[in-house]
Amino acid sequence: MEPSQRRCRILIVGLGNVLLKDDGVGVHAVRELQKDPPDGLCVAEIGTAVLHAVHLLEWAEKVIAIDAVKAGGAPGTIYAFDAGKEASEHRVSLHELNLLGALRFLPQGHPKPEIVILGVEPEVIDYGLELSAAVQAAVPQVVNIAKEIAEAWERKPDTWSVAELKGTTVWQ
Repeated sequence: MEPSQRRCRILIVGLGNVLLKDDGVGVHAVRELQKDPPDGLCVAEIGTAVLHAVHLLEWAEKVIAIDAVKAGGAPGTIYAFDAGKEASEHRVSLHELNLLGALRFLPQGHPKPEIVILGVEPEVIDYGLELSAAVQAAVPQVVNIAKEIAEAWERKPDTWSVAELKGTTVWQ
């Protein structure tokens, strides 16, 4: 199989706008993951160009999307939840709707991948390229949790759920 035709069962994507400080946490996290990518996984920096990644979503069975998530916690708080399943007015992934909307562009009848959002509470959404100190400090933990989720999916692909992450879906 040609490299361009290779399919990734598990895909880790970084969402967000790196020009808006903490909004770009997902991109910063996948850049860290790309330095030492987990074996057998695809890691992609998507940013805000979610529609450009539809082909990646088509290939994947499971997706870990790293993003900024406003849920009212302290800046740097890490959240994990299943995309589209836990609608809440108190929790907003800044790019979850774009990601879920992109699934509409998958070929008709194509199975949609399971998506887990791994989010970080932002402190500053304003022009700038650097993450705030609190969000920057959370990036190594986010990277480790993304690897943990991917490893769990490898071990128990049909039965693992986000609730198994340390018994909760919220870290501080």
